[in-house]
Amino acid sequence: MKAPKIADTKPIPVELKAGTTVYWCSCGRSKTQPLCDGSHQGSEFTPLAFTPEKDDKYFLCQCKHTGNPPFCDGSHKQISDADLDAQEGLDTVWHKVAEPNDLRDGEVRTAQAGSKSLALTRFDGSYGALDNACPHQGGPLGEGSIECTGEGDCWLRCPWHGWDFHPLTGKSPGSFGDGVAIYPVDERDDGVYVQVKERRERVRTVSDVMIETLVNWGVSHVFGMVGHSNLGLADAIREQEAAGKLTYIGIRHEGAAAFACSGFAKLTGRPAACLSIAGPGATNLLTGLWDAKVDRAPVLALTGQVNTQVFGPGAFQEIDLADAFSAVSAFSQTVLPNSRHAELMTLALKHAVVERDVSHLIFPDEVQVIPAAEGAAPSAPDGRLGHLDIAPSETSIQAAVARIRVAERPAIVVGYGAREPMDAVIQLAQRLSAPVLTTFKAKGQIPDDHPLAAGVLGRSGTPVASWCMNESDLLIVFGASFSNHTGITPKKPIIQVDLDPMALGKFHPVEVPVWGEIEVTAQRLLAELPATLAAVDQRPAIAERQRLWREEKVRRAERDRGHGVSSAAIFAALSRACPEDAVIAVDVGNNTYSFGRYFECQRQSVLMSGYLGSIGFGFPAAMGAWAATQAITAQAERRVISISGDGGFGQYLAEFTTAVKYGMNITHVLLNNNELGKISKEQRAGNWPVWQTSLHNPDFAEFARNCGGHGVRVDTAGETLEKALREAIAHEGPALVEIISDVDLV
Repeated sequence: MKAPKIADTKPIPVELKAGTTVYWCSCGRSKTQPLCDGSHQGSEFTPLAFTPEKDDKYFLCQCKHTGNPPFCDGSHKQISDADLDAQEGLDTVWHKVAEPNDLRDGEVRTAQAGSKSLALTRFDGSYGALDNACPHQGGPLGEGSIECTGEGDCWLRCPWHGWDFHPLTGKSPGSFGDGVAIYPVDERDDGVYVQVKERRERVRTVSDVMIETLVNWGVSHVFGMVGHSNLGLADAIREQEAAGKLTYIGIRHEGAAAFACSGFAKLTGRPAACLSIAGPGATNLLTGLWDAKVDRAPVLALTGQVNTQVFGPGAFQEIDLADAFSAVSAFSQTVLPNSRHAELMTLALKHAVVERDVSHLIFPDEVQVIPAAEGAAPSAPDGRLGHLDIAPSETSIQAAVARIRVAERPAIVVGYGAREPMDAVIQLAQRLSAPVLTTFKAKGQIPDDHPLAAGVLGRSGTPVASWCMNESDLLIVFGASFSNHTGITPKKPIIQVDLDPMALGKFHPVEVPVWGEIEVTAQRLLAELPATLAAVDQRPAIAERQRLWREEKVRRAERDRGHGVSSAAIFAALSRACPEDAVIAVDVGNNTYSFGRYFECQRQSVLMSGYLGSIGFGFPAAMGAWAATQAITAQAERRVISISGDGGFGQYLAEFTTAVKYGMNITHVLLNNNELGKISKEQRAGNWPVWQTSLHNPDFAEFARNCGGHGVRVDTAGETLEKALREAIAHEGPALVEIISDVDLV
């Protein structure tokens, strides 16, 4: 048997012998693709086998009208009314598809009869209703045209490949037998009706089983874009949303979907899912997924894929998604016809949750709609997850206690990894009267008005934090990665506590590396500390340094060069106007550094693109945070605020329409200096000329109003700015405050 080459134009005939099993797969190891003899079995691909019952000619096609795609016997090419009547589980329904005289003679258009897409024709004074999908690759016949030859024959021509069909009978010319189905038409006084067969019940698919499993794992939101290579999967998501078990948010760019998932996960610790088509839709997800990965946020990516019949040769929008996602995902698998579908989804979500990483599932087009086996049950997380209360070793605890006992000026540094167990860490700080410094990613994990709070350490930080580190004689570091942006000095004795053993002493040796869950470790240290310690009460010194810094912030807020509002004034106003429990998503740029330096946190949660530092993160992440407030009762009353510069907001400004569509209560604070200000600053610092950093912007406030949201523009500090912020935060729905800011007063 000589295997055919893949073709786009028509079903590919192939002679098969009865009882001889052939395999259809994309292994790439056979010279006769897409057929092979199965000798590759045991590889990472699971083939779909076909054993014909008789010697006959079969076809490789994408018709999906048979129970064993991609093999079919060609019988789908002439579906008669009798064939339809014989199908079980179908009801006969008449649908109105056109008004009287809607079509002129010789015209064709697409019409919808229930769930059936038709090519509605008018030819020789009569109406015809043909299946809208050309049998070759599903070309939309309703977008074709009726063309006549010189011999007087007229044909409906497929717009994709030019294949011809009779406008009324659906038959192909000459000896070709691959016509399309036709449906009964009735011209009535009030319009044109077509009779179709509709299923009484929806067929449950493998996609349904997998999305039901996703719901069982507690995934409440899917962000994405529905498209031609994920329609079967999208329908399964639609079913769960209709049942009230899942919320789907359709975005304008897949990158925003991934960032929204990252924001959702950073706020809650729970995964959300993002959906895309094959090819460019999938690759658009990658930046947001990398953001989630490097910040240890669990996310599930669901990507469509081209039909597996055309894997390999290079089909439209075909890329090797497994390879493309291999670096960003802890788990990436293709869903195959005979996969254990529920277990595959469970494994993907377990990787995301346990490893706090990205998981990825690839759904080939035709696999999405394979009927689920009778009684196929979804999976669930019960019995799949253990507790992570990892206690440190007694040796490391005693070594840490020995260091702490004699330290006179210990300082505690907390990173993003300590966000959940902060109560225990603050208790330890109070026992030691030690200042608490945060990394930028950990901003807000201790209120700035706490008597032990020293603010952010590093490039986005305060002089209070750097002073406390410099004056310390011991650093106790919880859940920080020692990023160069933070600048934790290696010149001080360090006790480092982390749940990830690879994070301990990653960049340089530390005196006491402690592997353990942070809350458990902090409690153990508290329990083991002796009654008498050498530590002095550092609260008066911290209070004095904070007083000096707040006076300096007031002086900076009063600066006015006539070129816009200073960052100190902007964030002083926002500190006063912002609800104390708000969620704040911060973008990348000068606005980010200024936020870290000037904004005074109370109980707000701060989300940012930490280690990736991706511009454009802010607003899409706020969308994810808003979704979390809808999904989790404990978050329900929290206001969501996003902050960006004009460069960052410009990356995903179309998502403001998404926020309007779904009624998202998001207030966006936009610092507009018509420039990529941080890059200009770096060019000057490197003695380069400032080049190509200017921006041409719209009136962003007017843009927000045109989208249907609240928009206001402010170019002065004082009461006007604070009033605008308060009104925007109180607005029900998306709001934008555009502040003309001074690029040099940051």
